[in-house]
Amino acid sequence: MFKKILVIKLRHIGDVLLTTPVFTALKENFKESFVAVLVNKGTEAVLEKNPFIDEIITFDRRLKNYGVFKKYTEELNFLKQIRKKEFDTTIDLTGGDRAALISVFSGAKVRIGVKSKGFAGKKYFYTHLFEIDGKKHTVLQNLEILEKAGIKVKSRKVLLNVLEEEKEWAKKLIPHKQIVHIHPTSRWLFKCWKDEYIAEVIKWFIEKGFIVVLTSAPTEKEMKKIDSILSFLKPSEQLINLSGRLTLRQLIAVSSISDLFFGVDTAPMHIASALGKPVFALFGPSGAFHWGPWDSDSSEIPYSERSGIQRFGKNIVIQRNWECIPCGQDGCKGSKISKCLFDIKPEEVVEIISSVLSPVNI
Repeated sequence: MFKKILVIKLRHIGDVLLTTPVFTALKENFKESFVAVLVNKGTEAVLEKNPFIDEIITFDRRLKNYGVFKKYTEELNFLKQIRKKEFDTTIDLTGGDRAALISVFSGAKVRIGVKSKGFAGKKYFYTHLFEIDGKKHTVLQNLEILEKAGIKVKSRKVLLNVLEEEKEWAKKLIPHKQIVHIHPTSRWLFKCWKDEYIAEVIKWFIEKGFIVVLTSAPTEKEMKKIDSILSFLKPSEQLINLSGRLTLRQLIAVSSISDLFFGVDTAPMHIASALGKPVFALFGPSGAFHWGPWDSDSSEIPYSERSGIQRFGKNIVIQRNWECIPCGQDGCKGSKISKCLFDIKPEEVVEIISSVLSPVNI
């Protein structure tokens, strides 16, 4: 066993990136093994160039929009393709029903997973099921699965490789020093701060001589938020708006040449921290102990408090310490607006950033 391994993580970009220590551990323990990973299409860019992954397989979530017959046919064909690869081991880091089905239909003799809710009989789809500590950071939860399966873990490093030609491309696009990458949007609006507050922090960075690089996904709702933020700002040569214009690999390249990151709890935050950039992240209803920006160079216990302002290595999470946090809800009473996030004011954020940055930088 463990000669041909399939790791399954059918989640979003940040979740996928935080699995990378798993691949390092697998290759360290099983040096001659073939390690493949199955992820949702559109998330694979954060795993490209990873020397510990031999194959990246993608699942197209658009299948759910097909008619019943076509959806069934396409899903069946996908399962057949997985089975043809003859994996002997699957490690499901997702815990979802689809991942369970893929695990059992792969034909692998060893099928490792996490105890989770789902359809009746789901537990029988695995040969090894483990309970993990849900209060730990996601990186540590992923590694706990390996450790409970008897696989030694030496490194907690979240690995994100950037090629020199990618960095050179970014430097030509933004030929400046003292760059702050700001990503103020999320697919989930309840994670977003007030547009005018973001604009105030951008003004402060510009006043301090920084080049501000603004990014977002190309979706309509995120682009609308960017337009709203810009409406509070005067045009400036120090403000470079790349919102909606970058591929994921291009965003990684831009992040790699930036000096620091400021934004909300979303994938670019995880990308910046994986690249070793100091991260200042706004958190609302999410738990930093679970999703806070990871510092691979730190051996500390990450985000030991339930909420509030916390530091882990180079990274700082800015959050209220209210009793209701983290609620994990999509805004207060489903409103898509998180009062705990809106309660944080720009002057507080500026004060925190100022206290951390050296006088040379500001």
